Amino acid sequence: MDSHIRETIKLGGIEVEFLVDADDSGGSVTVFECAVAAGGRVPAPHSHDGFEETIYGLDGITTWTIDGDDTDVGPGQAICIRRGQVHGFVNHGAAGAKFLAVAAPGVFGPDYFRDIADVVKAAAGGPPDLEAVASVMRRHGLTPAKPVAA
Repeated sequence: MDSHIRETIKLGGIEVEFLVDADDSGGSVTVFECAVAAGGRVPAPHSHDGFEETIYGLDGITTWTIDGDDTDVGPGQAICIRRGQVHGFVNHGAAGAKFLAVAAPGVFGPDYFRDIADVVKAAAGGPPDLEAVASVMRRHGLTPAKPVAA
């Protein structure tokens, strides 16, 4: 990735911009900023076995659910999501939020977000095909969480 040209990938109320990809770091890390609109969330809780993900709050507050426990991450706060932990996040606030994510090693990159954006676009404003979402997740090293029984 040319560090002088940055692409913003939009997924509904979420915008992702990679700052360091695996090519930049020799595979050691990927680093991206994620802006989350008010009410924005990741609709598919997931885990990953190939990397840890550290989240550092930049602006606003995102609420992360990790293995069933909620943690708010605001500016200057950080959490580490270990391999295998099921997680997702939401912005409950009335304003946007932003965080920095560091995935180590750098096996996770912008292609995941591009592929998910394609699935969302194919839905033409309707709900995305959940099997297609799950397929993209698995292809990029994420494991969709099993639905919780009621």
